[in-house]
Amino acid sequence: MGSPMNNVNLAALALRARLVLTRAGAPACIAIALCVAGAAAWAWLLPQRAAQAQLMARPLPTPASLVTAPPPPSANQNLAGFYEVLGEKRYAEQQVKVLFDLAAKNNLTLSQGEYKPGYDKASRVSTYQIILPVKGPYQSIWQFAMQSLRDMPFASLDEIGFRREAIAETTVEARLRFTLYLKDGEP
Repeated sequence: MGSPMNNVNLAALALRARLVLTRAGAPACIAIALCVAGAAAWAWLLPQRAAQAQLMARPLPTPASLVTAPPPPSANQNLAGFYEVLGEKRYAEQQVKVLFDLAAKNNLTLSQGEYKPGYDKASRVSTYQIILPVKGPYQSIWQFAMQSLRDMPFASLDEIGFRREAIAETTVEARLRFTLYLKDGEP
């Protein structure tokens, strides 16, 4: 007996709800739906927030359990690392060939370069300054310069200058000045 009565009450309740919603209009129905969705989201997020608060309340690990960074290198270690990266003076001409090969690989026209050896007494490092005039697309010139520095970590690009005859010209003339930092090789 209780079951048919509940069905009638539920049907009457559903009918009343439909009438109220119809009278309220679409904006009010949307507002009610958003309020219900917000309350459901808040009820779902409340346990998540409590779990996060528990994680934050845990004590931080003690300094002894943390990984310690290695001590910084000493001045002698830095100096040894510097000299280790230098190129060898006896291979300076071969490094010039590397530059010419990289220019060709990047489709650049490379004219005769200028070369000037030097020596820095303070650091006891030989230098080999190379000035290269090249022609080609702007992007290719930069690719050549960056690849040269990657292939020769003991080189620096000290100066680069660009020149173009006309704005619409795709070929650019550039002048690059590299310095190679070299040590005397082992006998």
